[in-house]
Amino acid sequence: MQGRFKSVSLDKNRWHVALRVALNFTVETKMDSLQGHFLIATPQMPDPRFRGMVLYMCVYTHEGAMGIIINQPTTEITMADIFRQAEIPVPSGKLPPVRMGGPVELDSAFFLYSSDYISRHYLVVSDTVHLSRDPGILHDIALGKGPKDYIFTVGYSGWAPGQLENELKVHGWLTAPADMEILFRTPDEHKWKAAIKKLGIDISLFGDQVGFA
Repeated sequence: MQGRFKSVSLDKNRWHVALRVALNFTVETKMDSLQGHFLIATPQMPDPRFRGMVLYMCVYTHEGAMGIIINQPTTEITMADIFRQAEIPVPSGKLPPVRMGGPVELDSAFFLYSSDYISRHYLVVSDTVHLSRDPGILHDIALGKGPKDYIFTVGYSGWAPGQLENELKVHGWLTAPADMEILFRTPDEHKWKAAIKKLGIDISLFGDQVGFA
């Protein structure tokens, strides 16, 4: 491993406040909540860190929001590095890339995975997707007993109360119901276009305005 990712933490006790809020957040979720939805950067996105990005929203409450970028792989660290760091045998076969989940807490790691698998410690994001920092997931993946689909990320994206709503007002983002095919099985370089097309938007209207970080 090199650069920023010499030590990546999967310590389940280091949940950010946004996640602690979410764990206590039950049936009060509003019908217009973005939790479990895609957040899709538009060509008008002013923040270069998010241009061309698709995020999966994990938490959306009056106390803030938290999401994971799902189409930003990094070459600075690999899943094999993660297994070796955790002193777990590296599974045979092809492993998915590590993704950059966002600019917050780059020393923290998250699993976003299909709900066919039940971890010891997790957040139910939707009926089909869970979020966890449980290192036991690595052990189960190595044993061939992990989730059917998963994304491993370092860092996440977070918003203070009202911040995301302001960004939506200036047309920095589009929102759409999440799609499991796009989330887990579409190549990263095609996720943005696939998410836009899911909204019924003609991708040619954007021309060459969209740049990918």
